[in-house]
Amino acid sequence: MAAKSKSKTKTPLMAQYGKIKSKYPDAILLFRVGDFYETFGEDAITTANVLGIVLTNRNNGGAKIELAGFPYHSLDLYLPKLIRAGFRVAICEQLEKPSKEKKIVKRGVTELITPGIAVDDKLLENNANNFLASIYIENDEYGLSLLDISTGEFYLTEGNQFLIDKLLESFSPSEIIYSKDNKKEIQDWIGEEYYIYGLEDWVFNWDYTREKLLNHFKTMNLKGFGVEEDRLGQTAAGAILHYLESTEHNDTSHIFKIQRIQKEQSVWLDRFTMRNLELLSSNHPTGISLLDVLDKCKSPMGSRLMKRWISLPLTDINEIDKRLETVTVLRGEDNFRNHASDFFKRIGDFERLASRIAAYKINPREINQLKLALKAIPSLIEFLQDIGSDLIEGIRDQLNPCTDLVTRLDQQLNEDAPAVVNKGNIIATGFNEELDELRFLISNNQNILLSIQEKEAEATGIASLKLGFNNVFGYYLEVTNKYKNLGLIPDHWVRKQTLTNAERYITSELKEIEDKILHAEDNILVIEERLYQELVLHLQQYIETILTNAHMIAQLDCLLSFAQISLSNQYNRPNINDSLSIDIKQGRHPVIEHQLPPGEHYVANDVYLDNDEQQIMMITGPNMSGKSAILRQTALICLMAQMGSFVPAEKADIGILDKVFTRVGASDNLSKGESTFMVEMIEAANIINNLSNRSLILLDEIGRGTSTYDGISIAWAISEYLHENTLAHPKTLFATHYHELNQLEQLYSRIKNYHVSTKEINEKIIFLRTLQLGGSEHSFGIHVAQMAGLPQPIITRAKDILEKMETHNLTNDSKNKMPIVEKANSPSLQLKIFDAVDEKTLRLKETLATLDINSLSPIESLLKLKELKEMVDS
Repeated sequence: MAAKSKSKTKTPLMAQYGKIKSKYPDAILLFRVGDFYETFGEDAITTANVLGIVLTNRNNGGAKIELAGFPYHSLDLYLPKLIRAGFRVAICEQLEKPSKEKKIVKRGVTELITPGIAVDDKLLENNANNFLASIYIENDEYGLSLLDISTGEFYLTEGNQFLIDKLLESFSPSEIIYSKDNKKEIQDWIGEEYYIYGLEDWVFNWDYTREKLLNHFKTMNLKGFGVEEDRLGQTAAGAILHYLESTEHNDTSHIFKIQRIQKEQSVWLDRFTMRNLELLSSNHPTGISLLDVLDKCKSPMGSRLMKRWISLPLTDINEIDKRLETVTVLRGEDNFRNHASDFFKRIGDFERLASRIAAYKINPREINQLKLALKAIPSLIEFLQDIGSDLIEGIRDQLNPCTDLVTRLDQQLNEDAPAVVNKGNIIATGFNEELDELRFLISNNQNILLSIQEKEAEATGIASLKLGFNNVFGYYLEVTNKYKNLGLIPDHWVRKQTLTNAERYITSELKEIEDKILHAEDNILVIEERLYQELVLHLQQYIETILTNAHMIAQLDCLLSFAQISLSNQYNRPNINDSLSIDIKQGRHPVIEHQLPPGEHYVANDVYLDNDEQQIMMITGPNMSGKSAILRQTALICLMAQMGSFVPAEKADIGILDKVFTRVGASDNLSKGESTFMVEMIEAANIINNLSNRSLILLDEIGRGTSTYDGISIAWAISEYLHENTLAHPKTLFATHYHELNQLEQLYSRIKNYHVSTKEINEKIIFLRTLQLGGSEHSFGIHVAQMAGLPQPIITRAKDILEKMETHNLTNDSKNKMPIVEKANSPSLQLKIFDAVDEKTLRLKETLATLDINSLSPIESLLKLKELKEMVDS
């Protein structure tokens, strides 16, 4: 607990701190005191723990209060740590310079930074968006808005909870705001997965939030953005604008449009499917995702857009074909691909530069980066002139090199300008006459003073005239008494000091030069800061153009990435059509093939599905045989095709999909009281309740979370429903260990049995990983256990039990569910030397077991013995 002051009075500084802190009770207040940011009380304890800095204390009216602080120039180091730890941070600055007349300087919060509101590069991931989400709930309907303030991307939509779930998974917001009236519902639903923050209920009033939107966009209505009828979405979006104001983020000119997320224009991928297919991230620490394979973008904007293309595959055949055609063209443009790659590496992050311009936080070095990027656009446009593609033509026509802006930047900004304005040397020579004069004065002040001395000596005839300086009256002219007595002193000289043998004088010209020299550096800084602020103000009018350039470059980068990976990985162009079939020839898993050891090739397979003849493929086979890979690769190939990418297959004819569902590898969600089976059933219910004729469904081992007979019954019933329901005939891949499901092929015309082939040699199983027609009656579970290294007594005992059960099922009626298995003899379960789980021992035993000693010649026997000895010694 923080120490409480026993004093009734506080020091003026702590009284000021307490007043400001009361306005931001849920944020860590970084309180600027001289050259330090300081935190007090509970904030100090938290800050010291998170940052690993010293916790001390300071006087507070006779009592002590906890104190932790760090130098102001270390803010870039420590602020990201606080934000990434999930804290809100209010930055309180000194708003005036300290003076002897004032006991305490004026202070105020200039910025409140939260996980979802950040524009500083040090707080952001380069290749990932940083979205703030807002959720509004009304009668089981939801409004959702998403804003990345660092790029200006602003979206809204509305729908049911499943849609919002899917979009949260796709956009992965860093923070979600909501009405406090919905606190329990939000916490129960998503509170553990995201950073959430509640606002007062009145903020989500539609009249208030709509007014916020209209005022921001300066429009009479929202028809121009296509969101006029989205009342719930507008409420969520307006709440975001309110939140920006309340956190002191008022510079939002780069947010010049809001877009509706058209759920009907992209493939429905719920959060289970996004995770199960590992589209954006792997479920394993050392694994890779589809994003890792497809994202070869060179620009941060491209990488961020690639994530959205993967999350939101298209459903419009014309738009998909435009991308595919562009990728086809770019594959043949080797020279352009190399040129574009160099261009993207140099271009920087247009989007986030625009947001920093809007917030007046862009530094001179970043503006020079912007200038270099704009200078490269004309050559990019020239390259694009000869590339025949509708998409490329649209990109080329919208690219704007901002020639007039580049000209001004060339004239005004030094090419080697530092990142910090107050370091000087920002404005180029020749741009401002007054600035040039001051700079000349500083660099040539001795020559200027010498010229004044020489001019005055020549005008007066005083050959020994000297020029000096002291701290009392500055620069002066010194004349010996000899010349003074000759009456050579001009009337415009002002005597300032009499010495024994000389007199000292000043002139108006000398005082003017002196004043300029002594204040030149300060005046230079003032002028440079003024000119720089004028430049940033001038840049405001180019924000929309810069963002358009960024979006065009991001599209081109993604298309080039598709072209490059298609060439590197031997992908082929798919055919997207309006049919209800999927026909993949020699398809491969795009991620798994990247993780194979050198020299090992992925076993490709054919898959055919349609709604009329082969709607459901029932796939059996042992674990590790490749069933799950075949399921996933089918979905990934279809989704890649609808993203506009070439695919890992010899040929792929894809009837457009509108939804992809998976029920794969559920795990317990004990924190919500949900078992593996409950998660399975929730996912299955989501599939059944949302299926369509253009859906693709992947079911992997459904029902395994409960007893065998319950599991078979549920799997059977789901298969029947998918086949027999009158709503839709979704294409389905069903991988299972339940061989009983093979009987469905005889009962239902559109269910076909397949198996992943294996070969058994000397009781060893070899996975051939080839999909073949016909069901499998053997799961090879004991063989897999043996391969995993279970001791031999366990394997032998398992075979005995399996044999008893299979005999029981063949000879007894169905009422006896389980045979009586006798207790094992203890000695048979004792481990012997060859039963140890040791790879070398097992290898030796396998070699001996397969050895035919009767067929060996004497010399072969000696060689075999030598081999066995080397095996033991290795």
